[in-house]
Amino acid sequence: MASPTRPGPYMPRPPAVPEWLNTGDNGWQLAAATFVGLQSMPGLVVLYGSIVKKKWAVNSAFMALYAYASTLIVWVLVGFRMAFGDRLLPFWGKAGPAVTQGFLVARASVPSTAHYGEDGVLESPRTEPFYPEASMVLFQFELAAITLVLLAGSLLGRMNIKAWMAFTPLWLLFSYTVCAFSLWGGGFLYRWGVIDYSGGYVIHLSSGIAGFTAAYWVGPRLKSDRERFSPNNILLMIAGGGLLWLGWAGFNGGAPYAPNITASVAVLNTNVSAAASLLTWTCLDVIFFGKPSVIGAVQGMMTGLVCITPGAGLVHTWAAILMGICGGSLPWFTMMILHKRSSLLQKVDDTLAVFHTHAVAGLLGGLLTGLLATAELTAVHTHIPGSRGAFYGGGIAQVGKQIAGALFVVVWNVVATTVILLVVGLVIPLRMPDEQLKIGDDAAHGEEAYALWGDGERFDVTRHETIRGTAVVDEPMDHRLAGMGARGVTIQL
Repeated sequence: MASPTRPGPYMPRPPAVPEWLNTGDNGWQLAAATFVGLQSMPGLVVLYGSIVKKKWAVNSAFMALYAYASTLIVWVLVGFRMAFGDRLLPFWGKAGPAVTQGFLVARASVPSTAHYGEDGVLESPRTEPFYPEASMVLFQFELAAITLVLLAGSLLGRMNIKAWMAFTPLWLLFSYTVCAFSLWGGGFLYRWGVIDYSGGYVIHLSSGIAGFTAAYWVGPRLKSDRERFSPNNILLMIAGGGLLWLGWAGFNGGAPYAPNITASVAVLNTNVSAAASLLTWTCLDVIFFGKPSVIGAVQGMMTGLVCITPGAGLVHTWAAILMGICGGSLPWFTMMILHKRSSLLQKVDDTLAVFHTHAVAGLLGGLLTGLLATAELTAVHTHIPGSRGAFYGGGIAQVGKQIAGALFVVVWNVVATTVILLVVGLVIPLRMPDEQLKIGDDAAHGEEAYALWGDGERFDVTRHETIRGTAVVDEPMDHRLAGMGARGVTIQL
């Protein structure tokens, strides 16, 4: 009697590969999630830790690190199903855990995305990617996490870290999940036909508006920090920005939930828009200030990535170039010109100008998508019949929908962020005391980023030579320093 066939890698359908599972789709979605994760960890952690003054490097990096970790736990416990689960309200899903085997190994689905006509007849089924729910939970977590990390950029250099620890889970539950469900999870804006391909509104407009609102309530940095907040390591800042740029391939390439033609178009358009925006921003710096700014180039790169996100897989590549040019010019104008003329913008201390680079660029991208989204690409991506840009038959109505969707995101984030911070502020001071702000990382964490001589202390040759067990001799200072390996110039960071 022949023995039963043992499971192996070359079986037509191994037990771990059910009929509905497409291994290629699953592999790409896991890779895309990892790309997005690299944007936060280490991308923005490195960028934040290097773009601020030395005394705030540890605190800034840790705010991003903590937001990433806390988001994951809250997301799997209740957050995911509030954003992508069964409908509770027109703008909110039912809370529930995403931690059990039965839920995570079943086929992924977004139950509230089923679209019915006015007569009650099903016009398009619910979204059901060809991979397990665990892959969907992971990918959507990475998008949720980076939203909070981006928001942190508005608050660097003065927010009480304990207040930040309390704020992050509350904002995820009461702000992010609402916008995600409304626009992606089958909520009222999704059903109405508002287009947000991969987070121009859900992620970037939300983080920019919430960050600006939070910066108002937390209060400003010290006057000395606002006047001079030079990066402590521009090369590391560029490295962090580079991880952000390359990671955006997963950000926009993973939005279709499959490695299809939309994903290919989206990844190409993402890179094209980022390059066009970086060049535009740099040219404007040269024209108006006489020299290119490296910090400005990174900001231009980011605004181009943000601007294309609402329509990355829905527009022609020539339109991506146009969106990149707009993304590199309008936020430049609001940051460099309008900001200096607006008393409100000057009053609110938005540390990394998240309002300009994310809120303005995200809103701009959403409006341009309402004009430039093609009928063919939009039909491939969305389940809502007739969604397309105004230039391709959508009419002015589509632009009106984009404006209305943006207004909802803005108002909700202002109200939710305000309420959350006022509640947190009743228990924990939102801003560090001025005495601690003068010190920075050492006061907040008891740690400093760099163990370097030259940070405000005098070099005692006698002490160092005593440690080395050598006698102090009467010789030139440069010879004695050279003998101890101290060569070159020590830079005050």
